[in-house]
Amino acid sequence: MPDLPTPQDAAEAALLSECWDAVLSYADLCTSGSAAATQLATEAFTHGITELRAATAASKTTGTGRRALRLPRIPLMLTSVRVAAAAWEAGGLGHRLDPDLRLWLNSEKAGRYTGPPPHRPIALRGLQDMQEPDAALLWLAEVESLPLPAVARRLGLDPAAVTTELTQVRALFRDRCHRNHLDTPMDADCRSYARLLDAVTRSSGAEAPGDLSRHLARCVRCAEAAACLRLHGGALPAALSGGVIGWGGLAYLERRRRAAEAGLTGGRTDAAVDTGLAEGRPVRPRIGRTGILVAAVVVSALALAVSLMPFGGSHDGGAPANGGPGERQPVAEPVPPSPAAVSDPPGTATATAASTTRPEAGSDPEAQGESSEPASKSDRPVDVTESAPAACEVKYEIVNEWPDGFQATVTVTSARALNGWRLGWTFDDGQRVGQMWDAAFAQDGAGVTATAADYNKSVAANGTVAFGFLGSWSGTNAAPRDFTLNDAGCDDGG
Repeated sequence: MPDLPTPQDAAEAALLSECWDAVLSYADLCTSGSAAATQLATEAFTHGITELRAATAASKTTGTGRRALRLPRIPLMLTSVRVAAAAWEAGGLGHRLDPDLRLWLNSEKAGRYTGPPPHRPIALRGLQDMQEPDAALLWLAEVESLPLPAVARRLGLDPAAVTTELTQVRALFRDRCHRNHLDTPMDADCRSYARLLDAVTRSSGAEAPGDLSRHLARCVRCAEAAACLRLHGGALPAALSGGVIGWGGLAYLERRRRAAEAGLTGGRTDAAVDTGLAEGRPVRPRIGRTGILVAAVVVSALALAVSLMPFGGSHDGGAPANGGPGERQPVAEPVPPSPAAVSDPPGTATATAASTTRPEAGSDPEAQGESSEPASKSDRPVDVTESAPAACEVKYEIVNEWPDGFQATVTVTSARALNGWRLGWTFDDGQRVGQMWDAAFAQDGAGVTATAADYNKSVAANGTVAFGFLGSWSGTNAAPRDFTLNDAGCDDGG
């Protein structure tokens, strides 16, 4: 594990288990490399735990039993990542951050999240106004995309009643957002539409009048309110992630959705406290788990196929798919969907993304985290410029290690220019890859294959490319052997 604060009790140990994966996932979006992501996540985690301890101590001192911090654990830790990133920018470490995040941190958009409460995003204020158990239920179900049986186990709720409770919590969140929207300082034009907006968003069949639609297309804050008030149509997760996290909220949302679909979400899945990171074990509700596992495998296979499509779908090394190489794409400030137009978010678990370009609906800006059975070599859709063997060197480094898991970084240096790469290796000690960022992966027994993401498939001659992953181990955790780049042997650089 990274050098994190030692848990003081079982509650903090559970916090470590539940939140680290989410914190690392968002920190990876915010930084320019795996090592920087781990450092930022560690600083943010330490800051968040310190705040929680201070709030707990304050509530005990006052005897009120009320918590001073108004966000549940995971979103609180994610906002700590944003705070730590701002400290890096102010302290001369901005070069380690994503360039688009740096622009956002130095704009007035970032000030909305730390400025006077009446001017903060509606979703952030609404979530803060809820009791922590209710806010946690809403966040885990809508943003972390956990199956409701898993949410019920984590929060100690009745599985049979959790669906009803979630419906009630959504309505409560809407009420808080509506109240905050009316309390927000606004001009006369916005004020004149406030009550109409409330009425239109209550019904799934109601259509926004033309003048209201035009207003929502121009006014960011009213569009944000519309996304929070409209509980139907699927806008709520994007409204929550964008309104609470800020920069990269939609990219984070997509990562967590894909992680949940692949069964790679971290944290506790039963009453026991797990103080380590998740190993990629799927969440398994007591009822119907076989069907869920089958569905997860199918979803993973489809996600992998979609993420690899830009590399070229033909088996004969034909031209890449239309559209050209993609770029990393989080969103500088996601504007929640309005009744007039809805934009879908973009990225699992711990991958990379960043661009001010808004992702198109159904886009897949990064290939990472999906696990499936590898296809035969002739079926792998990789576009490779050079068909001759590529001289290469691989550096395999274990960044962190704990009793049953580890984090590793792989850096590849290629003597030849590549327009697509596939790195293979063999584990000798039964290690299993659970999550991977900056590449997609497949594992068959001891053999692992990592395939380039769309944004890093081009490598210049004598250039390097790096990716990272989380894995599990038992007994021995020796470095892998037999590295190959596009099926040609590589030297092990240590």
